[in-house]
Amino acid sequence: MNNKQLKLADLAKLAGVSTSTVSRALNDNPLIKQETRDKLKQLAKQHNFSLNTAASRLRTQKTNVVAVIINFDSGTEQSINDPFLLKVVGEINLALNKQGLELLLSNSFMAGDDWANYFINSRRADGIIVVGQGKDPSNIEAAAAAGVPLVVWGDPKTHCNYPVVGSDNFVGGRIATEHLITGGAKNIVFLGDPAHGEIGERYRGYLAAMKAANYSPDVVSIDITSGAAYKGINALLLKNGLCFDGIVACSDMVALGAMKALKERYISIPNDVALVGFDDIAMADISHPSLSSIKQNTQLASVILVEKLLTQLQGQPSDSQVIEIELINRQSTKP
Repeated sequence: MNNKQLKLADLAKLAGVSTSTVSRALNDNPLIKQETRDKLKQLAKQHNFSLNTAASRLRTQKTNVVAVIINFDSGTEQSINDPFLLKVVGEINLALNKQGLELLLSNSFMAGDDWANYFINSRRADGIIVVGQGKDPSNIEAAAAAGVPLVVWGDPKTHCNYPVVGSDNFVGGRIATEHLITGGAKNIVFLGDPAHGEIGERYRGYLAAMKAANYSPDVVSIDITSGAAYKGINALLLKNGLCFDGIVACSDMVALGAMKALKERYISIPNDVALVGFDDIAMADISHPSLSSIKQNTQLASVILVEKLLTQLQGQPSDSQVIEIELINRQSTKP
């Protein structure tokens, strides 16, 4: 047989499988076993067969691409440069690549309001992974209602029409607060925006721990950035002086911004003010003092996000799942 004229059907006949199996295997479709993919790729190589990927995608209506959307709130100064977001996106990318899928990174501003049309109907992607529920999940709800294969990194206890994978934010907020109380803190400030989906649950956990200890809660509502935290703590100190001895920060970047404000005023950490962050990014361990934090297992969560999306792509429903959290105790809190 002339190799230059070898067609997909010819290769399928040689392998003793269907043309769709060969097409999927050469496109690294995870529905085909890895062993079968490897054998068919080797056979194609032996016969100098090159798959017309663009044509194959048009025939199968599949792109093998997953859109990962960073869901930013309107008016926020948070960006993709946030170390936690970079960590999550990187781990989702690894999880997708292991399944033979590519990542298309976007954000809620670029994608516009109609995610279903922008990504799925236009064949830019087969499904969507959304990072963050934010304050307004209407775009997520609309995409889910349109039947888009979609999974969200957020708070898995949310009552919604789409699957959510994420940490138990309520428990995380409660554990962080209880840790400060155990260390002797009484006047503990929550630093973050309770209107945000995940952060609101952390705030509820904080409130539960403060109520159980018969302490009065206090919240400084800010954007999820280190700069906003720096300004917020400085404003609080200027207004009321050192009126607190503990901070539960909604994220590590927020905690690091607060830490900067305290250190510039020579306020001792943790002797005067103890801090707990949330996320356990790499900077938490190398900051001075090192930052106690609630660790989220983003590596495991990323694998589960991809698995649940693949389940939907196969026409099956998927549900929400809670990922365990862990307190990492470092120098910013008393032992």
